[in-house]
Amino acid sequence: MRPFNHINANSLDTASELVKSGGAVAIAGGGDLLPALKDNIFPEYPKIVVNLKSIPGLDYITLDGDTLKIGALATLADIARSPLVQANAPILARAAGSASSPSLRETTTIGGNVCQLPRCWYFRKLNNRFDCSRKGGGQCFAIMGDNRYHSVFGGAGFNTDAGEKRTCIAVNQSELAPVLNVLTAKFVTTGRVIGNLDFFGVGVLTTTVLNRGELLKEIQIPLTDFAKNSRYKRFAFRKSIDFPVINLAIAVNSDRSQYHICLGGVAPTPYIALKAEELLNGKTITPELAEAAGIAAAEGAKPFEANAYKVQLIKTLVKRELLTMT
Repeated sequence: MRPFNHINANSLDTASELVKSGGAVAIAGGGDLLPALKDNIFPEYPKIVVNLKSIPGLDYITLDGDTLKIGALATLADIARSPLVQANAPILARAAGSASSPSLRETTTIGGNVCQLPRCWYFRKLNNRFDCSRKGGGQCFAIMGDNRYHSVFGGAGFNTDAGEKRTCIAVNQSELAPVLNVLTAKFVTTGRVIGNLDFFGVGVLTTTVLNRGELLKEIQIPLTDFAKNSRYKRFAFRKSIDFPVINLAIAVNSDRSQYHICLGGVAPTPYIALKAEELLNGKTITPELAEAAGIAAAEGAKPFEANAYKVQLIKTLVKRELLTMT
């Protein structure tokens, strides 16, 4: 790890100004940033690391009327064992409690989980060996390389700071992103409020639409029928610590007029299975309908040879979780 200045921020405004100035990065639990610093994956090594955990009062979990509010520094462990979350949004407690390992859940924050950098091995390669498109480089090496864990729904296009167009097929692997999407969460930052469908994005060294210096402050979850009538499922090759190959969240309102289905690990941003939702809306689940919805969820997939197995996983996971909601 190279030398850098470490600053304990005393407010979000201070932290935001430091990060906005350039050459600085923010750190919360450190589960994502510290390995990146140790492996020297950044094109330009940060000169300053701004500690957010020194800011008081950002780890709350409260109920404000019909809205569950979670501070960005609340840990996954706190969320998983919170009586408020368990009672009002049990799917979120389940997802938080299944992420990573017990020890890492005690330090990993919800803000860090939804803002984490791509896990693609070309992006994460030691000493920045691959100057890939997600770092502003010229190409996505996974397209012609080892793409067994990458997107089956195509790449995401974006522009570099210089205005050059790039494409990346790395997937979003946030454990909580699909859940927050089906719960129609809102993301409160230091400058605005962003809806769940607009928060996640693809850009150079980012998986969100946050601007430089813009920091996540709070996540708001409306306590609707969707919060209580929901299911979460993750699939990983090993049971402990692995990031999910695919994770899935499904929610439905009380009269079954509207379903929400979101998948992680299959596209560069959390994937909303619109065709499956449209097929299900207003209907009661049957084995035949659940199977058709699984097929619809995978419609449009264009996998590579190495990750074609994900298409069948999508069909099977959607079908099985829907059958548990009958």
